[in-house]
Amino acid sequence: MLAFLGLVVASLLALGASAPLQGTSTRKKLLLVSFDGFRWNYDQDVDTPNLDAMARDGVKARYMTPAFVTQTSPCHFTLLTGKYIENHGVIHNMWFNTSTGQKLPYYNTQRVSAWWDNGSLPIWITAQKQGLKTASFFFPGGNATYRGEEVNIKRVEKGGLLHKYNNETEWRENIDLVMKWFTKDNLDFVALYFGEPDSTGHKHGPESQQRKEIVSQVDRTVGYLRQSIKDHGLNSALNLIITSDHGMETVQKQDEIHLQKVANFSFQDIQFELVDYGPHGLLVPKPGKLEQVYEALKDAHPRLHVYKKEEFPKRFHYANNTRITPLVLYSDPGYVIHGRLKVQFNKGEHGFDNEDMNMKTIFRAEGPAFKRGLEVEPFESVNVYALLCKLLEITPEPNDGSLNATQHMLLRSAGTAMISSPRFTWEMALVLGSQLLVWDAWSRLLAMGSW
Repeated sequence: MLAFLGLVVASLLALGASAPLQGTSTRKKLLLVSFDGFRWNYDQDVDTPNLDAMARDGVKARYMTPAFVTQTSPCHFTLLTGKYIENHGVIHNMWFNTSTGQKLPYYNTQRVSAWWDNGSLPIWITAQKQGLKTASFFFPGGNATYRGEEVNIKRVEKGGLLHKYNNETEWRENIDLVMKWFTKDNLDFVALYFGEPDSTGHKHGPESQQRKEIVSQVDRTVGYLRQSIKDHGLNSALNLIITSDHGMETVQKQDEIHLQKVANFSFQDIQFELVDYGPHGLLVPKPGKLEQVYEALKDAHPRLHVYKKEEFPKRFHYANNTRITPLVLYSDPGYVIHGRLKVQFNKGEHGFDNEDMNMKTIFRAEGPAFKRGLEVEPFESVNVYALLCKLLEITPEPNDGSLNATQHMLLRSAGTAMISSPRFTWEMALVLGSQLLVWDAWSRLLAMGSW
């Protein structure tokens, strides 16, 4: 009997050894592309054959809802961490110090690791800690160090405000380099950023002809990217996601909000201010002046909303952070907040309520993990991180999103995690069943004394 049981076990072990491991790594490479300020409906008044083809070959969301505040750095860090802005702490495009009054512009803030390394790990670092190789190409947050670790490979914008965001030749060169990273350097994940159509939307407005032309350029670039993926033999090895951080709204030039002209309000009562950057403001009143400043501003303009930090609407997931000042301001869609002087002259702006339809943005995805020709209902950008982790087969950090929001986009085999034990297949069950039948017959013979 022992010999027979040994034969059964040996048979099962042999079959298990020859069977494929459950979830034997199906990990594919992943490219996350962000076209800054691409409003959800920019493809509706411009011919976009390449984005349309991508939707037919993959997945398109009707739109995606960004995090509030709808600014570049905060929204991109939500994509990278899966956290609302109050939880990842990158609350503004600009680093600031309320004690000294010092502020740094967006480009300089990219180099301040302490602004980004605020307790939340972006997916680059999480993936690297789990054995993957990653890169950032101009992506917000890619120039920082997180708990002593940097992104494996990074490219940083040069020239600051002078950087020419709409250089189509540079766009293609950047794509060529990313393809080299995937094929020659064997990278697993790259986040690639383009500063358009945001820059053009600011300068000329979201309804302008110039914006339509830059959207056509974006579409050509999507076509170049998709062809490059094919030419480099990556169609079956690379998943591609194209999205953005926020939309764009036309700025109203009538009945403007100008704090300097508000009755009973004086900047002499303010210790620190961060205004003149769109429809969002942060104020620190001088000691003993909080109530006075609040009362002066709360009904100052019908399009201006002023809150004490603790009373800011919870739906924004924004104010519960130590970096948020005692007073938080935001204005209705189209209205920007002017401070001491009127220094804002953009025709297009963002930073508004993320429920404003003109703040919504795009989501496209295609590749071996995704279904084809699927249009899905809107979802929040906070859920993208869980999807990225699923595609890369890594364990996510704690986050505010959920894979449930995007799981239905994926083929059932996508992102299967690795395990070390052999799977118990139906073939194994047949072997075991037949062996048990033999053992049963043998037992009956022994019981009857017929052996």
